[in-house]
Amino acid sequence: MQAHTKPVNIPKHAFEAADRVHSSAIHLLRGLRIRDRESGIGPAQLSALSVLVFAGSKSLAELAQAEQVKPPTMSRIVAGLRRASLVRLTSNKADGRAIVITATAKGVRLMQQARVRRVESLARAISALPELEVGLLGKAAEIIEKLSRTV
Repeated sequence: MQAHTKPVNIPKHAFEAADRVHSSAIHLLRGLRIRDRESGIGPAQLSALSVLVFAGSKSLAELAQAEQVKPPTMSRIVAGLRRASLVRLTSNKADGRAIVITATAKGVRLMQQARVRRVESLARAISALPELEVGLLGKAAEIIEKLSRTV
């Protein structure tokens, strides 16, 4: 799907490349997300757990901001993670009224297993590509990582 209008201050080739990367990244992640069903928790919970496992403990407000949801929505997500024993809540040492949300060992295992399933699925698909394309994907990943630090 092509974007309909491009801003005047962006070169056409850059806009078209951005449109293709955006679309292909969404389709790729959507395809890999199918494997997440095996985790036994919903996508919102898995995403929040991912933040806690890979970025460390967070307050409710920090986690809501990271996941781009409102705090009441994040409260419901965290409640489900807590019921499943995937996170624990502790008081913030600096502010006893605030809570800190941390992934439990069970939560870390679940998240690591989910990541392995996704990466294995992607690796199987990549292994079917010619070696040259695998190398190009590695270079493209470097570029995407660089871009992710600037957007």
